[in-house]
Amino acid sequence: RRAQAVCIPAVHLHMTAATMQVSQKDFEKAQEQLKLLKKDPGNEMKLKLYALFKQATEGPCNSPKPGMLDFVKKAKWDAWNSLGNLSQDNARQKYTELVSSLVSAESAGQKKNASPEESRHDGYETILVTTKNNITKIMFNRPDRKNAINHKMYREIIKALEEAGKADSTIAVITGNGDYYSSGNDLTNFTNIQPGEMQKMANDGAVLLKEFVGHFIDFPKPLIAVVNGPAIGICVTVLGLCDIVYASDRATFHTPFSQLGQSPEGCSSYLFPKIMGLAKANEILLFNKKLTAAEACAQGLVTEVFPDRTFQKEVWARLEAYASLPKNSLAVSKQLLRSMEKEKLHAVNSKECEVLKERWLSDECINAIVSFFQKKSKL
Repeated sequence: RRAQAVCIPAVHLHMTAATMQVSQKDFEKAQEQLKLLKKDPGNEMKLKLYALFKQATEGPCNSPKPGMLDFVKKAKWDAWNSLGNLSQDNARQKYTELVSSLVSAESAGQKKNASPEESRHDGYETILVTTKNNITKIMFNRPDRKNAINHKMYREIIKALEEAGKADSTIAVITGNGDYYSSGNDLTNFTNIQPGEMQKMANDGAVLLKEFVGHFIDFPKPLIAVVNGPAIGICVTVLGLCDIVYASDRATFHTPFSQLGQSPEGCSSYLFPKIMGLAKANEILLFNKKLTAAEACAQGLVTEVFPDRTFQKEVWARLEAYASLPKNSLAVSKQLLRSMEKEKLHAVNSKECEVLKERWLSDECINAIVSFFQKKSKL
């Protein structure tokens, strides 16, 4: 007799006499795979899994029926009890197959999301780099640390900018994952340094910062900042080196350099007075004034502000339109706009890094950072 092909849904647990029973090892492996699922399978599926697990490990339901008002326990009891006298071997088989179907479905979903249109760049831990619709997106990805920039993140952003500059994408976008755009320098960069290592720390930090800012100065194609939340320190100062800055109305902009015994960087000592005038720049760079998104837009640091509820939708629609423009024309025009200032910006960057190196070695800066951590620990 010729067998007919039957289309069976992934979650249908049809079994035949020819089905091989799974081993205890496979059953245990399925339990581990279930823990690794990123997507919640839903309450109905979790009840099925619970019932099959209990049947596989303890046999038919043997516990008293919970009270009607104990909804969770009653739902679990009903699911287990509904399996009747299903054997432990068959329950183990069905549990393993069900987990396998969930794993396969999630894997298929991930492949669908990572379509040829969007490719994720490997080799990064602190940032996410993707390319889609001719846009390379560099996303700060330390949301648990408010996207604070540590030494590794500095180096990864440098690498990402180098790759984006050479890629086929038309524009590059920098943004943050989570509630913050970035809280700036991770001040743990300055902790756990022995007294004899201070000079080396300052030298290495100045070299890294100079290279980091230099990559913003030299970036060859349009670079757009999408400021999704509060921005502090270095991630604010380099906004002056971006070609467009879009901000959510919940974003704020703060450069508390003197509060931490430090000095401006990111070419802000030159660009901020040029963008907003000396008096306003002094308030921000000398006296730690925090700007709202609307204020930053009024001062010329931000191009446009969007309501937070529609921010992502509106901005990305606009960016995709920009990315459809002729790539080489955009790059040539951007470089022409920057060419008159590039030598000046590199000189400013070098000077700012020299001054900062001296600041980092000063007692004033060290005491200010110690004071910051002490205040933080009391909160």
